[in-house]
Formats: sequence, structure tokens, C-alpha cells
Amino acid sequence: MPYFICPNCRRRAIDDDRRDGLTHQAVGCANCGFGFLFELMDDYYPGPTTAFVVCDRTRRVLASGRGVFELTGFKEAELLGHDVIDVFGISGNGDGPNPAEVALEWGVRQLGQVLALRTRSGLRKNVKVDFFPAYDEDGGLLVALSPR
Repeated sequence: MPYFICPNCRRRAIDDDRRDGLTHQAVGCANCGFGFLFELMDDYYPGPTTAFVVCDRTRRVLASGRGVFELTGFKEAELLGHDVIDVFGISGNGDGPNPAEVALEWGVRQLGQVLALRTRSGLRKNVKVDFFPAYDEDGGLLVALSPR
């Protein structure tokens, strides 16, 4: 059974055919009206302050949800089209592999990564980051940012 999560309001859903009703439209959020839900392999329970960023298969930001501005100071328009690692200056994995690249290349979740990001004002902030690969034909990445 496919699990879905809304990148905007964080509401979880289950949908067996990945379509909205009897149409060919992708599943959208019935709670907040966001245009699409992100498919997950396993159910995920985000924290109340977790913010989501949706990226394409090359890590470019496609959308950001509630909480991103509060956590980073960036508005969605400032993020669109930029590489998620570069725009937030995500660092702190040492010599290990980039968890976003691992998620995209291998199609596996990278959970609980303790990293640092750069806010819009230039401050460094420690965060816990979860990376989820997309399981649809478009590919992509869901990045969940939680304050520490």
C-alpha cells in the first residue's frame, strides 16, 4: 500500500492507485489543497516543527512547505530552482557520502542525519535531516528538516 505525505501541511495519507478519484490526476492534499502528495515506501511521522522541501532528481527545489521560512528564513520563491544542498549550505557529514546523493542514487531513505544549514541571515543552525527518494516515474527527493 503506497503511503503519501503532503509537503505543505505534513498530513499523511494512503492511496492504492496513486490517482485522485476516478481521474488520471496525481493525488493532491485533501486537507490543505496542495497540488501533490509525496509517495513514501514506509509511513513517516514528522515532528510538529519539521519542514519539507521537495526536489527533482537533480536536487533542485520544486516546492517548500510550512515551516521552511520559520526554520531557515528563506521564502519559497528564493529557493525554487536552486540545489537544496547549496542554497541551505548543508554540511556536517564529514568525510562520509552526501546523504542526498545516497538517497537519490540508491533509492534508500537516509534518516536522522545530524547536519548544519545556513539560514538566510548567514547563521549556522544544527538540524536533523531525513532524505526520502521519490518512488514515482519522475524521481526526486523529499528533504525533511527538523530543528535540534
